[in-house]
Amino acid sequence: MTPVCGAGACSTTKRVAIRYWLGVASREHVLRAVAVGLVQARHGARAALEQMGESDGVVYYSPKTDIDGDSLREFTAIGRIAPGIVHQGESAAPSSYRPWRRHIDYETDAVATSIRPLLSVLEFTRSDPNWGYQLRRGLLEISRHDFELIRRQMRRV
Repeated sequence: MTPVCGAGACSTTKRVAIRYWLGVASREHVLRAVAVGLVQARHGARAALEQMGESDGVVYYSPKTDIDGDSLREFTAIGRIAPGIVHQGESAAPSSYRPWRRHIDYETDAVATSIRPLLSVLEFTRSDPNWGYQLRRGLLEISRHDFELIRRQMRRV
């Protein structure tokens, strides 16, 4: 974390730079997250969410409609991390699975959009014919350029 200095003292508790993230999940999972205003990454891993800070941008890419569903390849939700801390949620299923989550303010007027027309202009895809391989991690940091380009595309009506 970059130190923030002022009035003769430095602190590493406050971030100054906004970061941008691409999460990967099926459309079904993304729609559930949007309905309750939560973000979850890497199967509920805490460390992934702790990298995110308030006001960071998050966009979800859905390769499929659901886990075993049809191919989709769309950006399905976009928003900004809300104030608050990483917290552990309850599982809907009777199990010991308790994923870590954060609150997020999703843009409710955004519409799903295909990645195909953006492949040649997104920084994380344009020079890599195997761009999909990096998405297997479930979460990756992307550039502001890519986030804003996706956001503009999702706001077209």
